[in-house]
Amino acid sequence: MTLVEKRAWIRLVVAVLAYAAYVVAVLRRADGGPLPDVSYTAALLWSVGGAIAVSIVAEIGMAIVNPRASRVVDVRDREIGRLGEHTGQAFVVIGALAAMLMAMAGWDRFWIANAVYLCFVLSAVLGGVTRIVAYRRSLPEW
Repeated sequence: MTLVEKRAWIRLVVAVLAYAAYVVAVLRRADGGPLPDVSYTAALLWSVGGAIAVSIVAEIGMAIVNPRASRVVDVRDREIGRLGEHTGQAFVVIGALAAMLMAMAGWDRFWIANAVYLCFVLSAVLGGVTRIVAYRRSLPEW
């Protein structure tokens, strides 16, 4: 498994776990009440910041555990990275459109922020899965 593929696994797992932790925190704070009344901002910021920090620490830990791993990125790695980015970007666009429509319709900020966050996570997951599948199988022929 290449270093770049390991990074894809780390980022995929961290994104899913961070979002799951965020959802659990918000649902616990709601305690059966309406979700828009929940104080979600701190949990969202900690979730995003924590995911970034954990990814960085995990990637550093991976480099320490295997210091001789090749850090050379070849054409295939770049193509797989590009494919993953392009695949994941669809959800970023969907999230932006959803947020714009929700704002125009006057929806509560809670729903807008959570739709955007969900689409960022879905983008990371879809991009990560695409990268991993491309590494395990092969790049599609165009």
